[in-house]
Amino acid sequence: MKKIAFLFAGQGSQYAGMGKDLYENVSEVKEFFDVAESVRPGTLDQMFSGTEEELKRTENTQPCLFLADIAGAIALEKNGIKPDAIAGFSLGEVVAMGASGALTKEEAFRLVCERGKLMQAAADAQKGSMIAVMRMEKSELQALCEEYEVYPVNYNCPGQIVVSGEEERIEKLKEALTEKGVRFVPLAVGGPFHTPYMKEASAGLKEEIGNEKLYNINKTYIPLYANMTANPYPDDKDGIVDAISNQISNSVKWEETLSNMAAEGIDTFIECGPGKTLSGSSCDAELKSCKNRTAGFHPRSGSLQFTFRDRRSGIPRRIPPVSSGLPARPAPSRKACGQPCRPAVPPVLWRLRRFRRSRSGHPR
Repeated sequence: MKKIAFLFAGQGSQYAGMGKDLYENVSEVKEFFDVAESVRPGTLDQMFSGTEEELKRTENTQPCLFLADIAGAIALEKNGIKPDAIAGFSLGEVVAMGASGALTKEEAFRLVCERGKLMQAAADAQKGSMIAVMRMEKSELQALCEEYEVYPVNYNCPGQIVVSGEEERIEKLKEALTEKGVRFVPLAVGGPFHTPYMKEASAGLKEEIGNEKLYNINKTYIPLYANMTANPYPDDKDGIVDAISNQISNSVKWEETLSNMAAEGIDTFIECGPGKTLSGSSCDAELKSCKNRTAGFHPRSGSLQFTFRDRRSGIPRRIPPVSSGLPARPAPSRKACGQPCRPAVPPVLWRLRRFRRSRSGHPR
């Protein structure tokens, strides 16, 4: 591996029980979770045993998912795996601020709690929803969004764009997509995020982070890529404040972010949160110039999985983890997580192994 990037997921990847394995097995994670619990009592109970509806509410989702995201980074850095660059998707960008030194982790947690409240208030004022549209030409989808007065907001990877807007208009768009035979996936979020409907929340967050008694903003010690620009954060305080507050009501340029990171030599992407949404998109994005190693950190099973996309055959291959000797935890059933899960091991030391090739040229 030449360079590593940590990625932090946004809303939609949450589930009850996320981060519990790390809380029970990594002392540094437990220590920070306990600090967060003192800042916002009840957060751990929501994380570990909250209902789906409870976790879908933005004011709950954001603090809980923040902790699940940051836990992966804490565990990895404890074991000597440190990033050369960092990025977060939507609320994940606040996590990235805490992991890159722009804010302390506790300050970043306070900020995400306030962010969740502000966005929840905006969502309550304007009911909305979001869908991920699959494999539709960007220009065609943009024209359709303009027709139905909704917004293409998250450019995730080639063939996947998230659309956000008023609930009734999104329903009409879904009908149009169904008629065209276009696949879409509703997202587990509770509002029309990253649209002009979030302007008030954006202004509120800017006022919040401007409180110098609560937040001491610093230059990041590693490049932190901004959602709005797909480029590293500026060095000045005002630029940092604008980057994190304005992204609430603007599009997320995720595909461009990954491409820019790859252009700077990043060849390994580690997703430090629940699931593998971001690491999956980094494998699908146009990163042909890099070695396309990605990793999805799975608090659900307590494991970190690397994926290596062989440059000759293009076939993704899983690379098994190496345990540190800590006790493994039982893997959840298919019914519990919706997909087959490997036996769980603590997320500690990992290695990439060489693949032998068969005569066909495919790795074994």
